[in-house]
Amino acid sequence: MAAGGSLSRTERKAAARAEILQQEEQRDRRRQVSRILKKPVAERNPEESLLLGECEDIVRELERRCKKREGLRRRQEEVCDEPEELKRKVIELAAAVQSAKYLVIYTGAGISTAASIPDYRADDIPNEAEPTLTHMSIACLHKHNLVQHVVSQNCDGLHLRSGLPQAAISELHGNMYIEVCTSCTPNREYVRVFDVTERTALHRHHTGRMCHKCGAQLRDTIVHFGEKGTLREPLNWEAATEAASKADVILCLGSSLKVLKKYPHLWCMSKPPSRRPKLYIVNLQWTPKDDLAALKLHGKCDDVMRLLMEELGLEIPCYDRTKDPIFSLAIPLSPDEEGSHSRRPVAPPWSLEEAQMQEQQQEPASQLSLSLSGGWFGRGCAKGSKRKKVN
Repeated sequence: MAAGGSLSRTERKAAARAEILQQEEQRDRRRQVSRILKKPVAERNPEESLLLGECEDIVRELERRCKKREGLRRRQEEVCDEPEELKRKVIELAAAVQSAKYLVIYTGAGISTAASIPDYRADDIPNEAEPTLTHMSIACLHKHNLVQHVVSQNCDGLHLRSGLPQAAISELHGNMYIEVCTSCTPNREYVRVFDVTERTALHRHHTGRMCHKCGAQLRDTIVHFGEKGTLREPLNWEAATEAASKADVILCLGSSLKVLKKYPHLWCMSKPPSRRPKLYIVNLQWTPKDDLAALKLHGKCDDVMRLLMEELGLEIPCYDRTKDPIFSLAIPLSPDEEGSHSRRPVAPPWSLEEAQMQEQQQEPASQLSLSLSGGWFGRGCAKGSKRKKVN
């Protein structure tokens, strides 16, 4: 040992080698114990049983890890209630919906999978996607004053397109059809019939188009993972928190709740447990709120909502493209913006073939004017062009 009690260079190298050897020995022993634990108890020989007894700490650690992995695997499994059990639960849910004084619905990607939209936040959403049975059911429930507000994690815009009023929706992660001017006060909103996020990404939100009023750059409304939503609309956080504070029943549809659980204001956590809203969850997989739920329904959202609407005696309206609000809310592009995107627009409620058929059956060609390069095709309106309503 060197003077002063410190280790010499040779001694430090020897100590390092000894530590490496000890770590390798520990890894070898861990592998041995792991192999033994995978065997049925009856097939273990005396030497193996003795080794397990000598390595109790390793055994406990490996068993803990195995239990954790099994728990994670089970949480990812999709579980479906038997038809009779699901029906029984829906009857209980219907009673809660009918007796609720203020019902708020939280929706996740699971309500849009029937529209061929991935069950995670993604920019590549099919332009032919339409509101699902669940979307239309929610809009119907709101129309009949059985639902007061909807809080959605989805950015697909399908709640808006179902006919649900904008004031009744909080789209916490934005809307792919909406771009805004944040220079205008209040912010000026531009609804389009195409996905405005073509040029945007995490921390990069300018769409490449300009405000028709002030000339400032427009930005999308999407809140990506790792970002905090700051826009007033369409996020509508103020309405979401107010609705949560008033709610006596919350119905969660198709959400893992892994993100929503991080927003304490949506769960009234400052209230005593007895004064918090009753929670009903519809999801195929585990959620972190399952233990707090008054009822958990394991089923697809469309299946559950079909049964629920039947139990409530309400007819589910079919999606009607001619009544899709996006076409009346959409603001046409200016002529110089016609090449500002390459995303396919939402197909309008009429097609060229339908127009031609109507034209042949009902009207002379001179009385029917359809401009495929304007209006709801997202390429602006040609000056002087008019479209006569087709019955």
